[in-house]
Amino acid sequence: MSHPVPVDLFEALEAGRLVPYLGPGVLALAGEGPLPASADQLVARLTAKAAVPHKIRNNMTAAAQFIENFKHRTTVTAVMTESFGPQLAPSPLHLWLAGLPKLPLMVHVWYDDLPQQALARRADWGVVQGVSQAEHFGVWHHFFQPDGARSAGADGWSTLLYQPLGSVRPAANFLISDSDFVEVLTEIDIQTPIPECVQQLRQGRSFLFLGCRFANQLERTFARQVIKRSSNRHWAVLPEEPTKNEAKFLQDNNIRRIEAPLEAFAAALMSDALSSAV
Repeated sequence: MSHPVPVDLFEALEAGRLVPYLGPGVLALAGEGPLPASADQLVARLTAKAAVPHKIRNNMTAAAQFIENFKHRTTVTAVMTESFGPQLAPSPLHLWLAGLPKLPLMVHVWYDDLPQQALARRADWGVVQGVSQAEHFGVWHHFFQPDGARSAGADGWSTLLYQPLGSVRPAANFLISDSDFVEVLTEIDIQTPIPECVQQLRQGRSFLFLGCRFANQLERTFARQVIKRSSNRHWAVLPEEPTKNEAKFLQDNNIRRIEAPLEAFAAALMSDALSSAV
């Protein structure tokens, strides 16, 4: 196998022109732990707490919607908080990314708080999270300072962590049910749910997808809309053979597939950075 880190990718990272886009698969780099690391694992947690019809037992958003309809939204939030509440230390990759001197924007599309933990050693960062219309009608996102306090915006932050699906911390905001996503997807083509600061920071920058799959329409739509009006060159670490829909998505969005396993890619990326610094 050729070296897994393309030269132009590494150059973009060093120059602050690369945005890491972390999916649930990145959790595996933190080792075995108590947190759900895939939609399949998460829907198993949801359905273990509340009975749902058999035909939707493997559908994460539909199962969450059924529980919300018949057990109330607070039940969904409680199960999500319990599922992602246990502490798990950030992986070396989380810590390394958080320590980059030029990291204007990082995107995290899962519900754990490992990126926040990794950034906690710094003071010049903050978070913007998507919030559910079921709980915050008319509001699309909330800003948080490093200490978890609400903020009016992202002014003065060197690094912005964008979590479009929400996160367990600091305020247990979750986009998880069908209705949550219907609300967002209704507006996302005109970019309303995406914070203006994110739209500005992505301009001219490339994205690096880590621990992501694009197997369903929801995953593809979120990724496509987040990278909208950015650079025309992106990368995705995807060792598994892509599905037909994934391959088309990669081609349509100028995303170069890197076939290396995520752990090997992360090790090579950090090794290259160490060599460059010597």
